[in-house]
Amino acid sequence: MFETHLYDAGVGVGMTLFHKIRDGEIPSHRVYEDDDVIAFLDVEPATTGHTLIIPRDHSEGLLDTPVSDWTAMLRVAKKLAGHYEDVLGCDGFNIVQSSGEAAEQEIPYVHVHLIPRYDDDTFSLWGERVGDGESLESLAEKLWVS
Repeated sequence: MFETHLYDAGVGVGMTLFHKIRDGEIPSHRVYEDDDVIAFLDVEPATTGHTLIIPRDHSEGLLDTPVSDWTAMLRVAKKLAGHYEDVLGCDGFNIVQSSGEAAEQEIPYVHVHLIPRYDDDTFSLWGERVGDGESLESLAEKLWVS
């Protein structure tokens, strides 16, 4: 899984670009850091201010990331969002997390995208939607967790 990205930019076996950014071995434009997370600007932003938030401790995706790291990443996303609203004058936000290649996760190091949104931006998260109301009831029954 993710084999092509484990060797990008000479990072080495088992390392990702985010390991190198975390460790200060690759330059980044950091906007926040604390003992738990680092936040830096995306080099290919969807909008002005598009920020990536990573935990200091590596995990690959949604299922292997400790709840404490999710809490830390979302705490920082909320903090940055308030600041960005004041500084950038954005009109809203998307918080996006992609886990696994099928979800278009490009780097196997869990991260959250904080994407400031503007009334006049052209970025879109949603393509054509699928599904119908009749199948939702049976799907909800199948997915129910107690």
